[in-house]
Amino acid sequence: MEEQHSPDALIAQFDRESNVRRFTGAYNIIIKGLLILFTAYVFWVTLFATIPEQVRRSAFLGILVFLGYLLYPIHRGMTRRVNHIPLYDIACALLGAAAFFYFVFNFEAIIGRAARLNRTDIAVGIMGIILLAELCRRVVGVPILVVAGAFLVYAFCAGHSLRRIIQQIFYTTDGIIGTPIGVCSTFIVLFIFLASFLERSGIASFFIDLANSVAGFASGGPAKVAVIASALEGMYSGSSVANTVGSGSVTIPIMKKIGYKPEFAAAVEASASTGGQIMPPIMGAAAFLMAELTELSYPRIAVSAILPALLYFTGIFLMIHFEAKKLGLRGLSRAEIPHFGKLLLRKGYLFLPVIVLVTLMNFFTPARAACFAILTALVVSMFRAETRFTPSSFAAALGSGAQNTIGVALACAMAGIVVGVVSLTGLGQTLVAVILAVAQNSLFFALFLTMLACLVLGMGIPTTANYLIMATITAPILVKMGVPVMAAHMFVFYFGIVADITPPVALAAYAGAAIAKANPIKTGVVATRLAITAFIIPYIFVYSPSMLLIDTTAPLVIRIIITSIVGMAGLSIGMEGYMLAPVPVWQRIPAVAGGLLLIHPGLATDLAGLVCIAFVVLMQIAQRMRRARPAREGAAREGAAREAAAREKEPSA
Repeated sequence: MEEQHSPDALIAQFDRESNVRRFTGAYNIIIKGLLILFTAYVFWVTLFATIPEQVRRSAFLGILVFLGYLLYPIHRGMTRRVNHIPLYDIACALLGAAAFFYFVFNFEAIIGRAARLNRTDIAVGIMGIILLAELCRRVVGVPILVVAGAFLVYAFCAGHSLRRIIQQIFYTTDGIIGTPIGVCSTFIVLFIFLASFLERSGIASFFIDLANSVAGFASGGPAKVAVIASALEGMYSGSSVANTVGSGSVTIPIMKKIGYKPEFAAAVEASASTGGQIMPPIMGAAAFLMAELTELSYPRIAVSAILPALLYFTGIFLMIHFEAKKLGLRGLSRAEIPHFGKLLLRKGYLFLPVIVLVTLMNFFTPARAACFAILTALVVSMFRAETRFTPSSFAAALGSGAQNTIGVALACAMAGIVVGVVSLTGLGQTLVAVILAVAQNSLFFALFLTMLACLVLGMGIPTTANYLIMATITAPILVKMGVPVMAAHMFVFYFGIVADITPPVALAAYAGAAIAKANPIKTGVVATRLAITAFIIPYIFVYSPSMLLIDTTAPLVIRIIITSIVGMAGLSIGMEGYMLAPVPVWQRIPAVAGGLLLIHPGLATDLAGLVCIAFVVLMQIAQRMRRARPAREGAAREGAAREAAAREKEPSA
């Protein structure tokens, strides 16, 4: 039973990308060697090689398809068998790789034939797409195949021939080897390797200790620790499930121990870990795709994401605080909390790779900055014996990074099919016309439809693919309606992420519930309530792009920060029903209304929101004073009685 709920078992249960075959002995050495060779290839191509983009992307996918069929069995039950790769998977690995390398070795001839592909070209393309789809089913899941398949059917229904569709999808940079795979094979893969090296260096446990030293003593301290640790982990990790399991295996049992309900403890970790994907500087894989699609620099996107991310985590933090006050929960004892100064002196050097990354992204491409950050992680790991890389841990970090790349790359490739069909058929322009007609120029209605589409797609599609599909289909519609490009893409990015905690399919919430032994549906509902700001903030920065630091000034940014935090407090008070004392319904309504008004940047809304929040605060102070008065009067009566009794006992003169 313990093994079932171990971190590795839970990640494998809720994250399909972790359901890999097990190898030992010579098999393990061979597989690790292949993964390390792939890593060497990635670094060589990124830093030194100058080859055509189509060739580079096809070779990248061909290698990953080969490795994928060796690592991922046809169904989960086969992961129990050690050192077993069926002959049909070896055949699939060779044929899948051959399909993509066929394009590599015949690149000039195929480009020369253009739309006049011969029968061999078409057969190879069909084989490559089918084998790619099957591997994607194993690693990512069925829903994304349903979406991609529906778009392919639409392409046929629109009157395009098989030859034209194969040429568009398989042999051009508008399909499988399009922009998504281009970004994945240059930027994303290196940041995945960086995350792997940082994780192996022990930075996750350092972040938990650091969060403990900052907030462990406060009311409901372990829950606040979970929020801070998850925000810090989000600086290098882009997986909601992995974050939930990684830090949750430590924080969730402690939260339960001090008095939080299992569902609440699991929801705290799930909602905070999901927010890791919107936390700069890395923000998951989708942010790199956003830079490519919007033609904005990655540092510009990371800076724009800072304020919404801080508000997201502030909202969860305040919800936890008022819940802890309502339940009368205490924090950890001083003996259980690491000393902040000593901890920084002992392990603060683990921050250096992140600092190097953020600094160098202002001077180099993100790919080169990631390379320097990886090198820094290797150097700083040598400072202490417990973080030092050995040949074994170094190889494990390389292998883990290569393995984690497979799922992201497959999602990007399948999303490329959707992008290719949209480009081939002109579907995007058709959808723009239809939605504009349905919305009748109502921006809010268009935003609401986009939100629903993101949440529905997110039920079974990874964040990266969800963002790509919605950025291709709906973001242009929002831009057409006057929304700034950055705000439109951030909108679909946010709602693609919160799908991880939105019932009925909330993978991060399910993973947290498994650790807490809680009801997963209830956990998802609580996590959605805790992360309510994630459902509000995107609407705010669409209507007020200054929240994304677009065309704004320093005084306005400071005002937005202050009023938004006060607004978060008001919203949290209304949602949790507690501040200084229990908050009745007639106070909760103005608290929520004031919170929403203050989160929305604007002088009139800020003043109205402050009035609402001030009213609630004054009512709470008066309510607390009324509750405290009987206690004070009772204490005074007891004191007077004791004095009278003492006087009676005194001997008379």
